[in-house]
Formats: sequence, C-alpha cells, structure tokens
Amino acid sequence: MELKQTYPLLVVGAIIGTVSAVLILAYTFVKEKKETTDFERTMKDSEIIKRLVSYAKPYWKQFLLVLFLMIFTISYAVLSPLIVGRIENLVAGDFALRALYGYVAAFALILVVSMVCSYFQAIILQKVGQRIISDMREELFLHIESFSHAQLTQIPVGKLVTRVTNDTNAISLMFNSLLLKLVKNSFVIVGILAGMLFLNFELTLMVLCFVPFIVLFTVVFQKFSRRAYRKVKDCTTDINTWLSENLSGIKVTQIFNREEAKNSEFAEKSRALGRARGEQVFCFGIFRPLIYMLYIASILCLLYLGGRGYIKGTTFLGQTITSGTIVSFYMYISNFFSPIQELAEQFNWLQSAFASAEKVFSLLDLPLEMTDDEDAIDLPEIRGEIEFKDVWFAYLPGEWVLKGASFHVKAGETAAFVGATGSGKTTILALLTRNYEFQKGEILIDGMDIRKIKTESLRRAFGQMLQDVFLFSGTIRSNIVLDCGGVSPKTDVSNGAKRSNCPGDSSRSGESGNVLRANGAEAGARGTTSGIDRLQQPTYSDEEIMEVCRYVNADRFINQLPHGLNEEVRERGSNFSAGQRQLLSFARTILHHPSVMILDEATANIDTETELLIQESLERMRSIGTMLIVAHRLSTIRHADQIFVVSHGEIIERGTHEELLEKQGRYYELYRMQEHRENLSGQ
Repeated sequence: MELKQTYPLLVVGAIIGTVSAVLILAYTFVKEKKETTDFERTMKDSEIIKRLVSYAKPYWKQFLLVLFLMIFTISYAVLSPLIVGRIENLVAGDFALRALYGYVAAFALILVVSMVCSYFQAIILQKVGQRIISDMREELFLHIESFSHAQLTQIPVGKLVTRVTNDTNAISLMFNSLLLKLVKNSFVIVGILAGMLFLNFELTLMVLCFVPFIVLFTVVFQKFSRRAYRKVKDCTTDINTWLSENLSGIKVTQIFNREEAKNSEFAEKSRALGRARGEQVFCFGIFRPLIYMLYIASILCLLYLGGRGYIKGTTFLGQTITSGTIVSFYMYISNFFSPIQELAEQFNWLQSAFASAEKVFSLLDLPLEMTDDEDAIDLPEIRGEIEFKDVWFAYLPGEWVLKGASFHVKAGETAAFVGATGSGKTTILALLTRNYEFQKGEILIDGMDIRKIKTESLRRAFGQMLQDVFLFSGTIRSNIVLDCGGVSPKTDVSNGAKRSNCPGDSSRSGESGNVLRANGAEAGARGTTSGIDRLQQPTYSDEEIMEVCRYVNADRFINQLPHGLNEEVRERGSNFSAGQRQLLSFARTILHHPSVMILDEATANIDTETELLIQESLERMRSIGTMLIVAHRLSTIRHADQIFVVSHGEIIERGTHEELLEKQGRYYELYRMQEHRENLSGQ
C-alpha cells in the first residue's frame, strides 16, 4: 500500500488520538470532589457489586435459567450476519431459489427463537428483581426501626423516605433490566468476535484496533458520570427532605405569610437539582457521540479496505473477501457497537443504581446505638417496680441533663414528676424505656438492670400516652389496635363483627372475660411473645375495643360518629380534636395491657370539659398498674402516691401532695403560682 493511500486511515487515527489525549488530560487534572455526611461515604464499585450480588444469591437457580435462555437469545445477533452474507453471495453468484428459501427460513427461525427466549428472560428477571428489592426494602426498614431516638432525631425523615423508596427503585432497574442487558451484551460481543474471526482474521484485527479507545472513553465517562449522579442523588434527597418538612409545616408558613420566601427556597433547590441533572446530561451527551464516532470510523475503514481490495487471497480458514464478507462484517460491526451504544444509554441507570446502592448500604452500615447485651433476657412478666440509682445522662457530651437522679417507685404506685421546662422530667421517662442510653448509674425494673433485659421485652410492658398524640391514616379501630396501619378491616360474615385481615393474626374466638383484666397473668402470657412472633398479634372484636373505649370515656364521641370505629382518620388525626386524640391514645394503651403506664403532659392543651373526662379516666387507670405522670397541671397529680420535684436534672423534693405543701418548698411555690393563674383566668 502506497503512502498516499494510507492518508484516510491516518486522518481517522489522528482524530481519534486527539480526542483520546483530551479525555486523558481531563481525567488526570479534574479532581473528583469527595464529600461525606453523617452516614454517606464513597464506596468502590467492586464493593457495591459484591454486596448487591449477596442479595441475588438466594435466586441463583432463576439466574442460571436466564443464562441458559440467553444462549438462544444472542443467536440472532451472532448468526444473522452469516446468513445475510450467504444470501449476498447467493444473489451475486449462482442464484438458487431453493437455497434462498432455506436461508430465509433459517433467519426467521433464529429470530422467533430469540424473541421467545427474550420474553421469558424478561418475565423471570422482573419477578426475581422485585423479590430482591422487596427483601432489601424490608431489611432497610427494619434497620431504621431499630434506630435510637437520637439517631432518628439526627437524620431527616425525608432522607429516610428517599432511601427506602427512590433509591431502592433505582437499584431495582439494575436487577430487572441492566443485569440482563449487561450480561447479554457481553455474550453478544464474544459471539460476534468469534463470528468475525471465522470470516476474516485481518478485518477482525482492524475492528479490534478500536477496542482500546472504547475502554478508554468508558473509563473516563465513568468518573465524570458517577460524580454527576452523586450530585443528582444528593440534590434529590435535599429537595425531598425540604418538602417533607415544609409541607408538614405549611400551616405555619401560611399563618406568618411566608409563602413567597418558601417559594424562593424551593426554587433555589429546584435550580440546584436542575444544574445537577444538566451536568449528568452533558456527560451522557459527550460519551454517546464518541462511541458513535468510533463506530462510523470502523465502518469507513472496512469499506475503504474492502473497496480498495488490499486484503487479497486466502486470509483465514481458507476464506477470501467477497461482497458477502463485506456485508456480514458491516452487520457484525453494527452488532458489535450496538451493545456499546446501549451501554452509553444504560450507563445512566448503572450509575444511578450504584449511587443509590451507595446511599442504601451506607445507611445499613450505620451502627445501632441501642443494642441488647449478649446476655440480655426476655422477661415473661414485669410487675412495674422502678428504681433509679445515681443516673447521669447528657444528650451532648458534658452537658448533663440528669445529675445523679435517684428514686424508687413500688409496683402499682402512681408517681408524678413536676418541674420547670427542661428540668429533665421527660428525659427520665425516655431513659426508662431505653429510648436513649444513660452514661452513669443504674435503672432497675423489678430489681433487674434494664440493660440486661431485651429492649423488645422491656418496651412491651410500657404504655405511653404523650402530649402530642400521633394517629395514623386509617380508621379509629386500626389506630386503637395498632395493627396493619390503615388497612381496612374485613367483615366476618359469621357474626357480623369486624376483624382485621392482617397476615399472621391469631384467632381469639372463644376467649371470654374482661379485656381489662389486670396486668398479672395475661401480661405474663403476652411477655412470652418475642422475635418474629410479634407479627402475630391478636385480633380484637368490636365489643372488646368498645369496652376499652368506655373505660377511658372515648365511647362518648365515637358513638356520635357516623361510622363509629370505622370512622376515617386522616393524616396525623387532623379531623379530631386534641382531647379526642388523647382519649384514643388512652384506649390503645389500655388495650395492649401495659404493666407500666407513662403520661407525659397528657392533659396539656385540652379544654376543661375534656380534661374532666381524662381525669376520670386517669383515676380508673391507676388500678391497672404502675403509673408515671409528667404534668404541669398540678391538679392532675394531687392523688399520686409520690411526687418528685425535678430542677436542673436533680430531684430536689419528694412526697405526697399534702406533704410537699406542708414543706412550703419549690412544689408549694409552683402550686401557689398555678392557683393564682387559675384565679385570674376565672375572673
């Protein structure tokens, strides 16, 4: 070949070389900015793939079947160019109609087999992929449920929602689509190379000259696309977190007329997400044309070399270049670069899946702050005797909220904690239920250190009634039973009663007796349920639920509702008053037979009429078990067996209502101040 005749090839090489040099410089000098947050970190692709594969291992048989079907699926891409080449040689040479029919029939058969196998591949992978993602979601949700209150306070709810929904959805694309296409394309490339080698050795080497540049472009693109996708994920999480908070508090925004300011904040976050997506599109817009450039360059080289006839004679396995060879190689090159071009499109999903997997695994790797000791036991029964011994606690290091708190409450007693806001009253109750871990001292229940009791067993004995009652979307019944959230109950035709249709519910047919039986034997029987058995909660009849509602005076407003227990509860119980929500809280607490009841400002922010109902309910509940009360309204605790006055993390006074008044100390001052305010409000 004369020097002038190599100019076209040299021009193609120079263009590709220049582009490669620019990409190498960009890859070298553009530093990847790595940012880590509380639980997010940069992970290697190999580590992500290894962990994703661990979720797929239980379904290895289905994946093996998919690989078997894939052999027939790729047959079209590998064999069709050979058949078309034979047809080209047949048309250009000695034409035979019978032979043409045979080639066309073979082409059609290969196409049909490939399509059928592709269909079954997609069905199998969709089913397996959904199961894998369901397993991952459940593991992630269970891990979040195990977080301590401190961890849940640090991580915004919107971010957790994004992890469980958006990020797992992005990962599902990998198992449902990407996994099949990536493996299939790998097999197609290998099959095409084998077919090209079978046809012509030298032309195959010409095509392989472009492979190093494909690898180079892919490596460079991977760096920039991953950074772009991480920005997209971060901005998506940021905007979801912002929306979760601000939509929940939109009433406050409207009250203070801050809609315009909030709209500006949202617009800025939207623009940040838009810029991140723009960077992502830019990376993709560079990569795909570069791959297409390599494809066009290989076709031009094929046509140039074939047209000039510089590869002559016997080449490989006794075959020579013909028009059929050129046609087959043209199709092979197209089929060779098609998987690469598809990869350019799929790289968006791949990087999205990796970025999402990085977020999910980082959350799963976040260690739990509250864990049971190895020797922790499951108590079958808790009587409710409580003792604090020199307990110290701080939310932040060095800033003590409790300073050597010590007290003792006998089983069945009613104890009240009073004091100024921030004195440590609520913290005492939070430590008792192991919502937080204390730093010094001991907390005993029935004489046993609570750290030696399994957290699930401990919390099962407590019923908590808080100032801010949280109701779930659903019905009154589902909120009292706390079973299946908002799932509508299923009617039992045999007796007309409503029954929960949750999986794992055990029948209570034939059970007799008062649902309000005291906390002794029945509480002990419940205490044996642990682990996965906690999903098998009993089903309660309408009569049992209404009996509890009558006990706490909630039946008075429930009976006035059009649908009774089936009345709809909107988000956070917004269609009920604060007092009604509090009475429902009492009902669901009593229904679950607590050994210890905790009331944290349960009578705050309610009207006088409802307070009288709650006071009556409290008097009744005192006979059920140990009761711990935090209250600013001292009238609600005057009948308590013990009253503890808390100030700056220390218990400075203790005694009954009458004893503390006689001392004329801090409790006496609080009582007189409250009495004075009530007299002024009465006037």
